[in-house]
Amino acid sequence: MSDLHIRCAAPTDIDAVLRFWRTAAEGTSISDDRDGVGRLVARDPEALLLAERDGVMVGTVIAGFDGWRCSAYRLAVAPGCRRQGIATALMEAAEQRFTALGGRRADAMVLEANERAHHTWAASGYHREDHWRRWVKPLRG
Repeated sequence: MSDLHIRCAAPTDIDAVLRFWRTAAEGTSISDDRDGVGRLVARDPEALLLAERDGVMVGTVIAGFDGWRCSAYRLAVAPGCRRQGIATALMEAAEQRFTALGGRRADAMVLEANERAHHTWAASGYHREDHWRRWVKPLRG
């Protein structure tokens, strides 16, 4: 994977990230817009990691840390680039970030219906905690 480069997103990447998620990520979120991603990048400039090959975005992950828990969101790989180790490389970079910040546990938000992703997370050493049910409420500003 020597041709793969992982870097933090910059404000100038926001539109490209949103386009990428429309084709590579399954499902959308209320915060998948220019303002939402812009706030993420402004608040924590190292959280949104991009994988690039020859200058083309091929993967993303949000490696968020709130001072207590590490959370991975939006792990996505371009459909034509899957099964090439990109997700693994992104998660290794995310986990290095978590460790450097003092994180002790990482959670991943994964769509229930995305069976392919369940296998990817399991192969990466994550396990499912079915006893936790996440309740989500969109916040209006």
